[in-house]
Amino acid sequence: MKIKIVNRSKHELPQYATEASAGLDLRADLETPVTVKPLQRVLVPTGLFIELPVGFEAQVRPRSGLAVKHGITVLNSPGTIDADYRGEIRVILVNLSEDIFEINDGDRIAQMVIAQHIQADWEEVDVLNETVRGAGGFGHTGAQ
Repeated sequence: MKIKIVNRSKHELPQYATEASAGLDLRADLETPVTVKPLQRVLVPTGLFIELPVGFEAQVRPRSGLAVKHGITVLNSPGTIDADYRGEIRVILVNLSEDIFEINDGDRIAQMVIAQHIQADWEEVDVLNETVRGAGGFGHTGAQ
């Protein structure tokens, strides 16, 4: 699938790390390093602008290595980039560790997955069909 992209960063275009990777690595596009204190959130620019086809979204997700090693994650995970958005892709990161973390220019800060979606067409009704689960909430399916 071809996706139009404008790259105003100092870095190469996002790439898949392996042939079977679902996500493309997004890199920080910074003039100076950004220090993220514990529990602080920051908006990190990438210098990238994309034009997705209607019916597709880009999902911005955490990188597992940053999460497990440093407690850095994408706050609104997954963040959604809609097909009609034309602004810069920026990533909301949060530091969930007890240590200060520094983001440098070119660091891989998140991954982006391109996904197809459909829009719902609501059909308002008075009742819903019954199921075995019914209205059972969180953790209900594993309860004995």
